[in-house]
Amino acid sequence: MIKGLAITPPVLGRISIGRVIEKNGIRLPQKDDQFTITSQIQEKGGWVLHPLDEELRKDAPTSKLRTIPVRMLFNEADLNLRAEYTMFDRKSGRPMCVGDGHTCKRLTQSGVQSLPCPGPTLCEFGKGGLCKPYGRLNVKIGDDDDLGTFIFRTTGYNSIRTLAARLSYYQAVSGGLLAYMPLELKLRGKSTTQSRRAPIYYVDLVIKEELSLKEAVSEAKEKAAQVAEEGIDQSALDAAAAKGFGNALFEYDEDEITEVLEEFYPLSSHGSTTESAVTASKLMKGLESQHSVAG
Repeated sequence: MIKGLAITPPVLGRISIGRVIEKNGIRLPQKDDQFTITSQIQEKGGWVLHPLDEELRKDAPTSKLRTIPVRMLFNEADLNLRAEYTMFDRKSGRPMCVGDGHTCKRLTQSGVQSLPCPGPTLCEFGKGGLCKPYGRLNVKIGDDDDLGTFIFRTTGYNSIRTLAARLSYYQAVSGGLLAYMPLELKLRGKSTTQSRRAPIYYVDLVIKEELSLKEAVSEAKEKAAQVAEEGIDQSALDAAAAKGFGNALFEYDEDEITEVLEEFYPLSSHGSTTESAVTASKLMKGLESQHSVAG
């Protein structure tokens, strides 16, 4: 296995609750009140819709897609959803500092160091909104690919907090059979003081609509027994995933860089580059050179 390369679940497409629009020559993120499922192909007009997007809309009560039936790839909650406080280099889109509120891994002149992590609001390094919670959720949609997933990326506290809680709870109540639970992503809305009472939307994870929790757990147990009889080792899959995620200092994909900048740092596409961003870019290149020589 190549060291320094995070081995993440194969991605077939993206799930979003917004899109990037062009306004006065500037590409800016625009929130939406529905899900959109896209392929990994981007054209001049935006991301190409995945065939599943149209298919699922046919069954939706309205033309708006607000629920998506899904299953998890792993039994371990934290493998399906990885979330940390992350500060990105606003020029390259690569992570400069990743922390959990207790400790962090930060790119410095002397390489990557482990340092205390006070969180975004108290951190001098990431002040000014540079550091945000960053979550990546991988889910399975349909049965065409047993190991292929669709990814939902978010910096929203509401989505990250809700998804983390649901995954942890479903893992617990199913006796560790999270990968076999019949679930669905559900878009929810709420108003807050910060949003000036305007609705904001976040992603929840619930039991498939027609099933009770008891029925979902029973189905998960039956499915798990069936899969085990067929010779599929789910525990080994989880172990392989954990090893793959831990194979790099930071989890990022070169192909995601443009998406990260457009969606989470829209001003970087037309604003000036900060001194810290230039420094981070140089540090990352130097660190990669060291890994290349060592490898």
